[in-house]
Amino acid sequence: MKKTDKKKGNYLSMKDSNRIAKENRKITRELEKKRTRKNIPEEEYVTEMKNPENIVEFDNVHTYFYTDAGVAKAVNGVSFGISKGKTIGIVGESGCGKSVTSLSLMQLLQRPSGQVVEGAIRFDTGEQVIDVTKIPLDKMCDIRGNQLSMIFQEPMTTLNPVFKIGEQIDEVIALHKKDMTKEEVKARSIELLDMVGMIDPEGVYRKYPHELSGGMRQRVVIAMSLACDPKLIIADEPTTALDVTIQAQILDMLRELKERINSSIMLITHDLGVVYDMADYVVVMYAGKVIEKGTRDEIFNNPCHPYTIGLMKSKPVLGKKIDRLFNIPGNVPNPINMPDYCYFKDRCDKCTKECDGTYPGEVYLSPTHMVTCYNIPSEQGGDL
Repeated sequence: MKKTDKKKGNYLSMKDSNRIAKENRKITRELEKKRTRKNIPEEEYVTEMKNPENIVEFDNVHTYFYTDAGVAKAVNGVSFGISKGKTIGIVGESGCGKSVTSLSLMQLLQRPSGQVVEGAIRFDTGEQVIDVTKIPLDKMCDIRGNQLSMIFQEPMTTLNPVFKIGEQIDEVIALHKKDMTKEEVKARSIELLDMVGMIDPEGVYRKYPHELSGGMRQRVVIAMSLACDPKLIIADEPTTALDVTIQAQILDMLRELKERINSSIMLITHDLGVVYDMADYVVVMYAGKVIEKGTRDEIFNNPCHPYTIGLMKSKPVLGKKIDRLFNIPGNVPNPINMPDYCYFKDRCDKCTKECDGTYPGEVYLSPTHMVTCYNIPSEQGGDL
């Protein structure tokens, strides 16, 4: 390969890589120094909700990963709220920032390379409102798994293969409910296994993860997430790799348990059918940004962003024969070198002259329906 060809491609010399790594270490060192301070005063992380009806508010959140190739802007200015007692569906293709958004809320980013560098994530604990991006780790440990819980994507990697099911659920309860005896903890674990539909909860309590089927392991993970009656459950692809029948059972169970403990759900999925069935509100993400959000009916009945329209076209329809499923052409831009114009422009078939400008601002078609696009018809509330 010629030297000129290397410059045209994504070639990065060792000298450039070392320079970037040195700059990133300097940045992350400063961020870690600020984050790991001792005796952080409460007034730094105690705040107020913009909307008291919300349990969580993401406000202009930026989460970056500092790599040797550059800074990957995985979440690049995300803002939305989750109402108390409601389910919000987060949709978008792989790599759009859905899981990183949830990991930012749980403070489970791989540090020091992964950092929330800007914005606020406000969470209402009931007693006070805290900013998750500023709260010390020891305080966060009291909230995570207790008032905030997460159902991870793959139960076999979530569960520890060398410990029995009962021991793993007991650990969660004993960590946050220190006033409970061992007998009470065990009884609570068996009660949770029964709550998630296990036929023989006491038998499952004594088994190892490899002795259970995929659906049973997923139920165990859900039982662990419900151990302390959390105010918010983050479900990251909770039905991945499960057959359709088990998927339906898991979703029905989540819906029932949400009502029983009066919690909210942040549902991350690629399955639009699951979103329509479960969610009250929908947030559509693309390349680290929220490009459209609204109620379920607004997003499914009146999608306005070309990317959302493409997602709706891509889902199969029963009774309709087609030769080939619709797909959106092109690729997502490199998160390390994001353009200064609309991130979807190079894949969009509805571009106008205005699309050559800076990234479009938010356009509200209703109090709940927002879209970031220049090409919104005037009767829908846009400028065109």
